[in-house]
Amino acid sequence: MRADRKVGIVGWGVYVPQWRIRSEELARGWGRDWKRYAAGIMVEEKSVPGLDEDTFTIAYEASVNALRRARIDPSKLRAVYVGTESKPYAVKTTATMLIEALGAGGEDRLTTGADYEFACKAGTEAIQSIIGLIGSGMIDYGLAVGADTAQGAPGDALEYTASAGGAAYILGPAEESIAIIEASLSHVTDTPDFWRRQHERYPAHTRAFTGEPAYFKHIMTAAKKLMGLIGTTPDDYDYAIFHQPNGKFPLRVGTRLGFTPDKIKPGLITPYIGNTYSGSALVGLAAVLDQAKPGQKILVVSFGSGAGSDAFHIEVNDKIEEVRDLAPKVMDYVNRKRYVDYTTYARYRRMIRMLHDFSAY
Repeated sequence: MRADRKVGIVGWGVYVPQWRIRSEELARGWGRDWKRYAAGIMVEEKSVPGLDEDTFTIAYEASVNALRRARIDPSKLRAVYVGTESKPYAVKTTATMLIEALGAGGEDRLTTGADYEFACKAGTEAIQSIIGLIGSGMIDYGLAVGADTAQGAPGDALEYTASAGGAAYILGPAEESIAIIEASLSHVTDTPDFWRRQHERYPAHTRAFTGEPAYFKHIMTAAKKLMGLIGTTPDDYDYAIFHQPNGKFPLRVGTRLGFTPDKIKPGLITPYIGNTYSGSALVGLAAVLDQAKPGQKILVVSFGSGAGSDAFHIEVNDKIEEVRDLAPKVMDYVNRKRYVDYTTYARYRRMIRMLHDFSAY
């Protein structure tokens, strides 16, 4: 898909909580040998939200950083979309809180806002929508956020990867952008590899089924179709970013598509902070934008269980050098960390639920 009016990234920002828990500590909490049980996922540690952090606070911090690089007044934002699968409220949009906190749309809040859901590709779905609005001339600037405070059931394999963090992207006219989104393409099917029914606290998944019929099939299809649409090959790209449920899947799918590891690893941040779900591919893109040079080309392919992928062809221009240092980089947040043990982790994630209030005793 290509918009009639060219659209690009005007500013980007990320946020990752400072708290971390090592994978070895997660295994110890369940009496497991880390090296035998889960070392193959290539995730050494993951981020954990503090007691005062949720998807909204993550989205806000990332958006402020994006505004710093965009150098525009938030009143100019005419669309604010938040992609997440861990909303603070079951029924209440995170986007409206973000609009109010940022001052988007001016005093009268003349902007559209919504929360997007599509598992881990909710953030890129939001980007697709804003590309359409800007590309059609309906608006000039929009904000898309992918953020989550994801949880895996205690003792489940997902507990080693489900983490917290997010990325925000302000999109606008190509002539004001640091990178142009030349084309995008989406591929979806009804593949039930991951779900959570109403009132259930933790998601369920089909383990290996999540890989081959879901993750690999959708990413490879979207990537191949997009490259076919614009006539590119893996050799034409300087970087390739794929959804990162763990450390090994992006390397494996990239290799199958013909990309060398040196093009994939710059955006591979999951080994350091875990899987930020709706923010996964977008935080990876931010890590690449933190170092990409003018003229370089980037392929980004997200994945959301259920299932589907969004693919983007992005070309960096000279303006990136002017704004890169105006906000913290991904590695600034990766390196800002404090470790917790399993007991503290369980408290921060509210995994311990009290049947009675003992504060009065």
